[in-house]
Amino acid sequence: MQSEKKKNTILVPTDFSQVAENALAHAVKVAASFGNEICIMHIFEDSFIGSIWGQKNSYRDGMVGQMLQEKLDSVTDKILKESGVKCRSEIKSGRIYSTIVEYAEDEANDIESIIMGTNGASGIEQLVGSNASRVIAASPVPVVVVKEKQFDNGYQNIVMPIDLTMESKQKVWWAIHLAKKYDSTIHVFTVQEDDEFLKKRMNANLKQVEDVLTKNGIKFTTKVLDDENYPGNPAEDTLQYADEINADLIMIMSQQEKAISEFIIGSYAQQIVNKHSSVPVMCISPKKTGYVADYWTAF
Repeated sequence: MQSEKKKNTILVPTDFSQVAENALAHAVKVAASFGNEICIMHIFEDSFIGSIWGQKNSYRDGMVGQMLQEKLDSVTDKILKESGVKCRSEIKSGRIYSTIVEYAEDEANDIESIIMGTNGASGIEQLVGSNASRVIAASPVPVVVVKEKQFDNGYQNIVMPIDLTMESKQKVWWAIHLAKKYDSTIHVFTVQEDDEFLKKRMNANLKQVEDVLTKNGIKFTTKVLDDENYPGNPAEDTLQYADEINADLIMIMSQQEKAISEFIIGSYAQQIVNKHSSVPVMCISPKKTGYVADYWTAF
């Protein structure tokens, strides 16, 4: 998707489960649209390695390691042939979530985003539940989690909640970036606030976002979710609204973002990822506040 730092590789962890295959197919379509390359990574858990081989990294030179490498090579060759997207593969060992995050943090690996599959907290595959949540919480780059929804026409409708925090606005650059490629409509929303002071602040925030989207020629709608029609918690209301507009992407902050009543976004993000049925979710790690002002005024 090509971030502001011009990194160009999408990291796709795989355990060869169906949800991982869905994520890879999703990543290929995104990469074809934006000119990205893809890195497909398979990770052996340390505990699994020890129980089978008894010595860390011995799997690399064995028959299983060779068969796995051949399988990955076949996948990357097929992607290049069918879509023109360049791919490479990596076989790693360690804890799944920490290995993914450490690889993304290494500047030499050129990772600008992660697209991964998840079944939510109740899934049985390796790349689910706590691993996905931990990757989202710690990743230095945006993470798109995918379950099942097809991605035939790109992100036509993007849901983007906005609150009173500076961090919340950091989603806007990515929303604009995606919308320009897919001619998307950005559906900006917030929850109803009864306090007049907070309501005025929220209206000012919404106006600022609207001005930025208008300046960049982006189609958008704005909505305030009232308690009568949206009686759930923030995560439930977000998912309800996403279903109503047939969203193709939900865009949220991964942590440190507070809702209007000081609701911590870390729990919110986990609920969205675990409960969403089919809509991909993009989780963006907030930058330090000192960075936000310059970033925001750059539009």
